[in-house]
Amino acid sequence: MPAGRTTEAGGVAELRRVFEKGLDVAARYSITAITSRRFSHDELWAVLDGPVGSPALRVEEVGLSIQGRPIRTVTFGHGPTCVLLWSQMHGDESTATMALVDIINYLAGRDRDPFRQRLRQRLTVVMIPMLNPDGAQLFQRRNAIGVDVNRDARRLATPEARALKLVRDRVQPEFGFNLHDQSPHTLAGRGGQRVAIALLAPAADEERSYGPTRSRARQVAATIAAALQTELPGRIAKYGDAFNPRAFGDLMQQWGTSTVLIETGVLDDDHDKQRLRAINVAALLTALDAIAGSTYRTADISIYESLPPNRGFTYDLLIRGGMLVFGGAEPMRVDLAFAYSDAVADTGMALREVGDLEEAVALEVVDATGLYLHPEPPMITSDVGGDWLLIGAPAFLTLRRGSDRGSELVRVIGGPSLP
Repeated sequence: MPAGRTTEAGGVAELRRVFEKGLDVAARYSITAITSRRFSHDELWAVLDGPVGSPALRVEEVGLSIQGRPIRTVTFGHGPTCVLLWSQMHGDESTATMALVDIINYLAGRDRDPFRQRLRQRLTVVMIPMLNPDGAQLFQRRNAIGVDVNRDARRLATPEARALKLVRDRVQPEFGFNLHDQSPHTLAGRGGQRVAIALLAPAADEERSYGPTRSRARQVAATIAAALQTELPGRIAKYGDAFNPRAFGDLMQQWGTSTVLIETGVLDDDHDKQRLRAINVAALLTALDAIAGSTYRTADISIYESLPPNRGFTYDLLIRGGMLVFGGAEPMRVDLAFAYSDAVADTGMALREVGDLEEAVALEVVDATGLYLHPEPPMITSDVGGDWLLIGAPAFLTLRRGSDRGSELVRVIGGPSLP
């Protein structure tokens, strides 16, 4: 990519070309032995055994987890600008880990790929594919003693946090990428679509000021946002930038590493996040290319600043305004809220709340005004004396025109046939 942009249109076209190259890398170098979000430390390094044997890569053990699993770095290139990427510090956030697997497989190649050659000559890329291997073992956020590693940057009490700080201090990266998955219960602004990718140049102080370090991170985030616009229209958001003195992204900025947070959300019909895995590959390679060529300096930061904010929502489905038919009582006007136990895979829909939910936010809202809500077992039970509507029970109810169970059926919610 040229060092500067002669025209805005030319810059966008070049950015898109690099992003398309990244998608091609994702397709050609994907390691298909991992296609599920859940995999262990041993499974990860088993599939990396071939690629990391390449002379283009250097592997180093930099620490051990609480349960004794090795934490390793994979390093590529010998250029003057160092970039540090770390993934799966939360054990159940593995999309970027899959993307790093594919990037490592690409960087291990021995053919004369000009793109790879440019990265090798201009950058030193240090990757920690799995920072929290104990958490990954149970596919849980925290480590073996229940500490959120991303809230241990200040005390460095855990070996996982110390390993990351050790690597940062040793290699002194100019740029960093803090790679996560975020809640699927997140919208791109009020009334927006579910977020696929959220970006942030984290704050380094309570005032959320922009010194040189954070300003560079914002330029890189703007570059990624611009590259993603065509691929994910309406699905990109900006993560909240309140300063957290315990978090690694925020303190990395303080320590002088221009850090970008990438939070992967969800896409429809991408339950194991394989499409988002490829998009992560393309986004990271686009960012590395922009750093290698210093083109991030010409990024339009308004693209980043104009991203809609992450807006959390609690429920997947809200039925509002209907009349609940319950036992022998008079029908009552209540709202019913439901959520999936696994909102990425859209499985395990269960009843979560009943009552006046006018202010609740949900992905889907059903206006049941004028309709009657008839709960079915196991959402309703009489096993313990009397009738009970069970919070946490699997969703199953019918929406009908009348209070009589034989009245016209309008819609069925849930049921035994659903996951």
